[in-house]
Amino acid sequence: MFMAGFDEECDYLFKCVLIGDSGVGKSNLLSRIAKDEFHLDSKPTIGVEFAYRNMKIKDKLIKAQIWDTAGQERFRAITSSYYRGALGAMLVYDITRRVTFVNVRKWLHELRDSGNEDMLVILVGNKSDLGQSREVEKEEGEVFAKTKGLCFMETSALQNLNVEEAFLQMITNIHNIISQKSLEAKMNGTTLNLASGKGIHIADDEVTATKQANCCTK
Repeated sequence: MFMAGFDEECDYLFKCVLIGDSGVGKSNLLSRIAKDEFHLDSKPTIGVEFAYRNMKIKDKLIKAQIWDTAGQERFRAITSSYYRGALGAMLVYDITRRVTFVNVRKWLHELRDSGNEDMLVILVGNKSDLGQSREVEKEEGEVFAKTKGLCFMETSALQNLNVEEAFLQMITNIHNIISQKSLEAKMNGTTLNLASGKGIHIADDEVTATKQANCCTK
């Protein structure tokens, strides 16, 4: 569990989850995002781990709480509860193992079932450094993401390729959506509440992403 920057003050706290089959590289993506590290001997996650990452968007300090959920079937019931309250998700598959891409549909269904159906989701094809062993073409990921209204990127945690970009895209889009909701709340004369930073409270039970806006494909 990484706690980088946990003590710093923030304007917003965004909960995000990493989901996908075991062995697709979720833990190393988390290590890259939180500590810029990669571990060749990374072991399967047991249950749930999480890390913090601070970033500045415009004039706001965002603290992202990123949950790494176990991909093993026996932990499905345990991890489903952690989807609740999440504003964003990185749905990860391994481009060298087609079965992990096939299972993306099942994970997305579980995500919509256990979390909020309007959560902002980015589909991530990981291990792009292993192109010679590719079983899933980039175009397949792009088409699936487009049909489901998801963002899409291919990444390599090993080479640190597009990892930061994928994470930044997710957090930026969540921030943009919340900023729009805040503006609409002010225009309507109501108060927007967000279960996150100091002095910010929630209007509903939680603020959720309503559109997959400004998504790019890489």
